[in-house]
Amino acid sequence: MTAAYANLGAELQQPLTDFDNLSVDQKLAFLWFVYTKMGQSVTPAAPGAAETTIAEGLYNQVKELSHEEQLQVQRDLFSGNSTPISRQYGSLSENTKLLFCYRLAQGMETTEIVPMPENYEMSEQEKQLLQRVEGLEFEQQITFLRETVAGTGSAPHPGSGI
Repeated sequence: MTAAYANLGAELQQPLTDFDNLSVDQKLAFLWFVYTKMGQSVTPAAPGAAETTIAEGLYNQVKELSHEEQLQVQRDLFSGNSTPISRQYGSLSENTKLLFCYRLAQGMETTEIVPMPENYEMSEQEKQLLQRVEGLEFEQQITFLRETVAGTGSAPHPGSGI
């Protein structure tokens, strides 16, 4: 198991390690499934801790892009590619990142954001991980989600503001 998760309980270490082993597109799909299943619980999970205005502003930037560009933005966030949006996102708190990702999932449902392919089939690995996450206590689920977004995005350029 990854040393990065050593401070978390054993029940979270394995699911997070399994998540890390997914491809970028699998991570995006997996998170979409999780957010659509438990999305209503994500927003109130940390009242006042998320910077709603900032998350909404970043969401609106992504919403204005073509679907192909929106997908690339999401891939960039989870690949750590340095782009203006991933640097802005990378500077956000974990709770604000969580809210932003939830908003992306909402946008995917309304097709404001590139939707999941209708014929997408989760891999066995993704299905097992989803079962594990569903079996966690609510607070553990939120911790899992925070950890999945904690290291995403890219660092701002020194002295540039983003």
